[in-house]
Amino acid sequence: MKKKPNTILTHAGSKPAEYHGAVNVPPHRMSTIVFNTYAEFEKVPNVPFSYGRAGTPTSAAFEEGIAQIEGAYRSVSTPSGLSAILTALLAFAKQGDHLLLTDNCYGPARKTSEEVLRRFGVDVEYYPPMIGADIAKLFRPNTKLVFMEAPGSLTFEVQDIGAITDAAKKAGIRTAIDNSWATPLFFRPMDLGIDISVMAATKYIGGHSDAMLGVVSANEDSWPHIKRAALMLGLCAGSEELYLGTRGLRTLHVRLPHHQKSALEIGAWLQQQKAVKRLLHPAFPSCPGHENWKKYFTGSTGTFSVILHETRREKIAKMLDGMQIFRMGFSWGGFESLLFPEQPKPSRTASAWEETGFSLRIHIGLEDAEDLKADLDAGLKRLEG
Repeated sequence: MKKKPNTILTHAGSKPAEYHGAVNVPPHRMSTIVFNTYAEFEKVPNVPFSYGRAGTPTSAAFEEGIAQIEGAYRSVSTPSGLSAILTALLAFAKQGDHLLLTDNCYGPARKTSEEVLRRFGVDVEYYPPMIGADIAKLFRPNTKLVFMEAPGSLTFEVQDIGAITDAAKKAGIRTAIDNSWATPLFFRPMDLGIDISVMAATKYIGGHSDAMLGVVSANEDSWPHIKRAALMLGLCAGSEELYLGTRGLRTLHVRLPHHQKSALEIGAWLQQQKAVKRLLHPAFPSCPGHENWKKYFTGSTGTFSVILHETRREKIAKMLDGMQIFRMGFSWGGFESLLFPEQPKPSRTASAWEETGFSLRIHIGLEDAEDLKADLDAGLKRLEG
């Protein structure tokens, strides 16, 4: 029986018969795992569980659920989204190799590439996010991986994912994408032929701002490299975080449409405000790559940016310091609404960021949309006052 996503999310990884009827696999706080016989011990690593760092029933339940909704061969959990990205990069990069990363990637991923990968002799090159099929011009004989992020962090361009993937496949180069924003509910990378999908499960998967968690999913050919990299890096997610991640899966299909609906309503309202210079939300034509979003995605989530006309920090501070519902925070994807002020220009090297006004990344939570608009309206009035 082929199941639809909502059903998969509700039941994936659930094994009540093995856990006295518990519908979610309980947290397994395991390091040492003992064996009954020498014959069993000799089977390591070809046993379900041998040591806590290599996997537990709790990690297996979470990873099974993610792999099912991703349409992946298998998944591996890590302690954070950044560690998931690093796992994907190091799985295929060694000294002398060339990696291509989108210029609008997650800031810490860029910093890690600079301070870790380059240090060990990996040639990291950033490419313009809207390059499309022309990315083939950047390929070298030693190019091992093209890393995408759609939409991009802070600036929300949506790449021509299909064109980039097709070009890489023709050249025999693996592809990976950060799919934290859309989740597999609104975009399934494996269906497009992408080899590796990375998510910060801290965000929409967990959904409650209380767990640091990452996950890497891969096709059958790429999976052994991903799993080995995670093991060699000593990465393993905590039992409580894995349990919370699995719990988050159960309501993802309920929460994400709410985030989407409110964000579309508030985005439409914001682009009518005179203080707002530009709306950067993939579902709106004002966002670069909007046509790509329509081509590849089935929905949008609650996180986007606006560019303000204002450039003075003291004015931005006056707006942000008086917010009643929105809070300033680096994350997104949780139940609460957040604002994050940023200037993307310094982190771009392959494609210049020409906007001069302040950028505000906005995460629309699960509060009432009218209350959120009222809070933003009061903030914009303080900005203009």
